Amino acid sequence: MFDIEKLKFDKDGLIPAVVVDAYTKRVLTLAYMNKESLKISMEKGLTCFYSRSRNELWLKGETSGNYQHIVSITADCDMDALTVVVEKDGPACHTGTDSCFTNEVYQSEERHEFTVNGLYELLEGRKKDKPEGSYTTYLFEKGTDKILKKIGEESTEVIIAGKADDKKETIYEIADLAYHVMVLMVQMGISVEDIQKELGSRHIIDHKVKQEKMTK
Repeated sequence: MFDIEKLKFDKDGLIPAVVVDAYTKRVLTLAYMNKESLKISMEKGLTCFYSRSRNELWLKGETSGNYQHIVSITADCDMDALTVVVEKDGPACHTGTDSCFTNEVYQSEERHEFTVNGLYELLEGRKKDKPEGSYTTYLFEKGTDKILKKIGEESTEVIIAGKADDKKETIYEIADLAYHVMVLMVQMGISVEDIQKELGSRHIIDHKVKQEKMTK
């Protein structure tokens, strides 16, 4: 068990805690903990913070139901800040948004952030708005059978490129396959989080199997 006395709390007895979504890796909020709230968080497996405005402890989700189930808590190299990775039951922000960080201050014109969730949201927009001339619009208009046919074709292309041991081409074809699979996900209402949770559950099973083999 980690000794929290090693952590460096500020003059008010607080330490900043950056809360991160376990699936999307998105920063959800910045809050503060004191020793008591940190102990409660570790005991309950739920985030408990110290409200600087109300001068009291608050268990996230106690009134809203938007609990944050803790996956891990990690201290930085100076032991004066924490990252808390969580699986959340609902919006992290009191305004009802997924994250507290929604106000863009600056965006580089040359560099663009790519995320799987961002691509998924883009595809959702294509399905809803159906902009003319969009290939994604074409797939949604043709329906599930067409999307599945493309997935089959792209799977074959991945196999051919992989068999040829062509790394560059294989990367290209895997990207094509991933895109078409995500179109199918949007078509069927399967979220990125659904897939991440399924893969996460398999990781746990695989870990248990490895442990069982080692003990035999």
